[in-house]
This record gives sequence, C-alpha cells and structure tokens, in this order.
Amino acid sequence: MTTRQVPGPAIQVRGLEKSYKQLRVLRGVDFEVARGSIFALLGSNGAGKTTVVKILSTLLRADAGTAGVNGFDVAAQAARVRESISLTGQFAAVDEVLSGRENLVLVARLRHLKNPGVVADDLLARFSLTDAGGRKVSTYSGGMRRRLDIAMSLIGNPPVIFLDEPTTGLDPQARIEVWQAVKELAAQGTTVLLTTQYLDEAEQLADRIAILHEGRIIVNGTLTELKQLLPPAKVEYVEKQPTLEDVFFAIVGADGKGDADGASGTTKDRNVGADK
Repeated sequence: MTTRQVPGPAIQVRGLEKSYKQLRVLRGVDFEVARGSIFALLGSNGAGKTTVVKILSTLLRADAGTAGVNGFDVAAQAARVRESISLTGQFAAVDEVLSGRENLVLVARLRHLKNPGVVADDLLARFSLTDAGGRKVSTYSGGMRRRLDIAMSLIGNPPVIFLDEPTTGLDPQARIEVWQAVKELAAQGTTVLLTTQYLDEAEQLADRIAILHEGRIIVNGTLTELKQLLPPAKVEYVEKQPTLEDVFFAIVGADGKGDADGASGTTKDRNVGADK
C-alpha cells in the first residue's frame, strides 16, 4: 500500500481551536508544513502539541478551523488522511514477546502487503537493526525499541509521519540514534511533524520550528530566523549568537507566563520568513 502524494503543502492548518469543557487548549492555530521537511512543534507540557497531532491524525475533532493532510481534509476525508499518515506516540508500541523482525512482519501482514518478510528485512537494514532482528524486543535498548517503532510506522510508505515526543525517557545515546533515523526519513522524502519539549531536539532536527504557547503559534520560522529575533550578546568583545533556548524563553517568558517584552515588546503571533 503506497499512498499517492497530492501537490501542495503536506500539512495545512488554519484557525484550529479545541476546548475541553472550560479549558481552551487551542486558540486559533495556523501553520503549513512543506513536503519532505521536518517541522518541529515546540512547546512546554500542556501547550497543546498532542492535541494538534490527534486532530491531524483524525483521532480528535476540532471545535473550529480547518486542517488538511496530504491534500485531504481531516474532518471530511478522514479515511484518506489515515491512508496518508502514520503516528508514533510518546512510548514505543512494540510487542516485547516477538522479535524485531516478527513485529515488522506482523504489521506488514495486517496491511496486506506482498512479501512481508522482504518488507521487514528492508526496514531492519534501513534502521540498523538487522543483527538484532531475530532477538526478542524485550532485550532491546530504549533507542532500538524506538527505532523499531518508527520502522513499523513506515510500513506501507506513508508520505506523512507524526512523531509525538519520540525521545521521551530516552538516554542521550538513544536520542542521538532516533535523531539520525528521523533525519534519514526526511532525506528519503517523508514529511515529518515532530512535537517536542526539548529545545536541542528541535534545533538538531527541524527545517522549520513553530513555538506553541497557551494554545497559539507565537513564532514560526527557521532556526536562523528565530535567532534573529534576539540581538547577539557581546562577551569580552566576542559576538555571541542567541541559542534557540534564548529565543524560546524570551518569547514565552522564563516562568512560562508569556512575557515576550525582551524579544520584541509583544506576544503577537509571528510567522518569520513566511509570505505575507
């Protein structure tokens, strides 16, 4: 099963709103994701990142606004959206009793693919898991499990993949392994929407970064564009460029209350470098 890619942005979101009773989680979210790119949705816990992913993956209905994935409306064409995507949650959804290869073969069979063994072997090689393919997943490290989880999500070659905080709970070495796997996805043409609360993760991976704060995208741009929001600091006559961490806390406030006076004097939404 290979889903045809439709021309235009891989993901389009306009005015997305969602509330849980009296709690307004999304307050008008707007962004686009170019095909074959890695887009990071960066924000603190409770910012609404997972809610956005659930709406885009048809697991949740928005209260207002529109969203499209691979050219299909998530509300009106949910089945076509589901054919176009794969979703990897915060914890690896693998069967520890089975081997890595058996996990992949099982999913390939469930998706009615021809030659499931060949599909499994190709993915094991792609994610550097061939030597461990015959071992039970219970013997895998955290990074290996996450790489297997991502490999399983690619069965059927979906053009768009959602990674919801994929390195939560992983050690530094495992995080690096996952980062490399994500970079390879984009290099082979897969569009990746990555949610994360780790600033270094967004800095390492993303072609474009949007900061979600209190239900709104308050800034959206490349890493270079975001750094230009803050003036460089001079230390002993050496110019120091701001880091993504400096930008993030200047925009949302060190206490998370959203005082961006240090950056531009306003918390007005910014789409850096985008067409007006």
